[in-house]
Amino acid sequence: MPKFDKTFWEDKYKENSTGWNIGYPSTPIKTYIDQLSNKDISILIPGAGNAYEAEYLHQNGFKNVTVIDIASSPLENFKKRVPSFPVDNLIQDDFFNHKAKYDLIIEQTFFCALSPPFRNAYADKMSSLLNAGGKLVGLLFDFELTEQGPPFGGCQNEYKNLFSKHFNIKVMQPAHNSIEPRKGRELFVIFEKI
Repeated sequence: MPKFDKTFWEDKYKENSTGWNIGYPSTPIKTYIDQLSNKDISILIPGAGNAYEAEYLHQNGFKNVTVIDIASSPLENFKKRVPSFPVDNLIQDDFFNHKAKYDLIIEQTFFCALSPPFRNAYADKMSSLLNAGGKLVGLLFDFELTEQGPPFGGCQNEYKNLFSKHFNIKVMQPAHNSIEPRKGRELFVIFEKI
């Protein structure tokens, strides 16, 4: 199995092998952001890649958005595209090293990029990064879990078992407004920290 480390992801950007990069915020997450009224909440987007959701949040007046990616290339792309975004809120590091607290974490193609042995650590880390009552919101793939990836799949039962020890599962349903290539393959989730 390949090692999904900084070099692996940097190479993906160098080779322009970024099939997850749709070039704009995904529709289900944009729709969720559009109903948020408090622009002061602290928001984290881990494994953000080119971070179109962060750009959208920033353009819409959200003041406390942090982006993390293990690779430097997408963060450099983001700085050029959104020069007014606070550079201190762009963190190039392994997500599992991060220490802070947030009201909202947005999940967009990060979980599915982690090999399955990291899933418990992901759930634990997400819980540790959220304030009491904080939310993990976003999209999880809904197709058979395989050893081949990324992306790695998963299903509702697996996600319930994985996340219910840390979160109240408020919403976990097929996304009705996925982009065309992902239709029928995504679950929209809202998990609230217990």
